[in-house]
Amino acid sequence: MSYSKLFDNGFKERNKDHFAAIVRVAMDDGIISEDEKAFLDRLARSLQINEHDYEQILLDYKSHPINPPHENTRRLERLYDLARMVNLDHINGESEITLLRKICLGLGFSSEKLNAIVEKALALVSEGADLDTFIEAMKK
Repeated sequence: MSYSKLFDNGFKERNKDHFAAIVRVAMDDGIISEDEKAFLDRLARSLQINEHDYEQILLDYKSHPINPPHENTRRLERLYDLARMVNLDHINGESEITLLRKICLGLGFSSEKLNAIVEKALALVSEGADLDTFIEAMKK
């Protein structure tokens, strides 16, 4: 199954800003490691970010605010999108999971529950949970 079939039109419209926010989170320590770069490259392809936009975002990532959603449901929707990408890409490496943790912090999730949130999100998507099931399970 291709990435483009996984996501609705609303997701596609958010791709560029969503990607820019992820780059900004990845740059929180001032550098993008090789592992983070590999993840961002795969993510850019899956989000259909063209090469020009990708380069512009990398050069000027600070001009793209993270803007975490205020609504918990919106945060969970973004987490669902990202967890599905990690799962679909069969990413099991610690570096990708570390980046997913950083992104969760950027989305406004509690640092105290971060590991549990990431683990539960990845478990739910690997079980094939749809968005509604995912949101309900994550709220508990």
